[in-house]
Amino acid sequence: MRRTGFLLMALLFLAIFGAGCITSSSTTTGTGSATMGPPADKGYGAGASTGVVDVSAYPVENLSPEEVEAILYMREEEKLARDVYLTLYNKTGLPIFENIARSEQTHMDMVLELIKKYNLTDPVAGMGVGEFNSTEMRELYEKLVAQGSESDVEALKVGALIEEIDIKDLDEWLKHVDNQDIKAVFESLRNGSENHLRAFTRLLQNRYGITYTPQVLSEDEYRSIVG
Repeated sequence: MRRTGFLLMALLFLAIFGAGCITSSSTTTGTGSATMGPPADKGYGAGASTGVVDVSAYPVENLSPEEVEAILYMREEEKLARDVYLTLYNKTGLPIFENIARSEQTHMDMVLELIKKYNLTDPVAGMGVGEFNSTEMRELYEKLVAQGSESDVEALKVGALIEEIDIKDLDEWLKHVDNQDIKAVFESLRNGSENHLRAFTRLLQNRYGITYTPQVLSEDEYRSIVG
């Protein structure tokens, strides 16, 4: 599966609507875990560990090239989500960003366990907030943060958009991976993204009276998630 289409879609959304999609590169460097993790949990992330997958409980299976790409891609995509939320929390002070950032760190850690299990190279090793291998990812981070910095409402819309893209990407990857541990992790990540999408859109509705319109998911897909 090629990621170029999602990148072009992202840039189009950013250029036309002031929003964006998520993409990443499979370029790798170094080993280890990302630095500058999220602040202490304030509530929302308290249940993050509920969906944690123990990858060691699954057998080691041969990886296809696409499965390798999927693991590395999702490690960086989850970092993008975490980094945008940490930055928007610092700008807006909205607790939802602080709390969901912790959940995104949990997602990053689960993918890192897959990387370690299969002796892959972590694509975001030692990188701080806003640092990425991919130029496209760096640019998307900057554009998403710029949009979210305009107002609290725009920040929440950015959060919802990121979760839409996570869901869309995970649905695509799940069509192309067979390993039990990868599927279990990706399904857990997808469940988390659904929870986050509901949280962002409900806050938009309940506090600001704004009904969010999906930008990536179809209306039917979106409604099946948010109810």
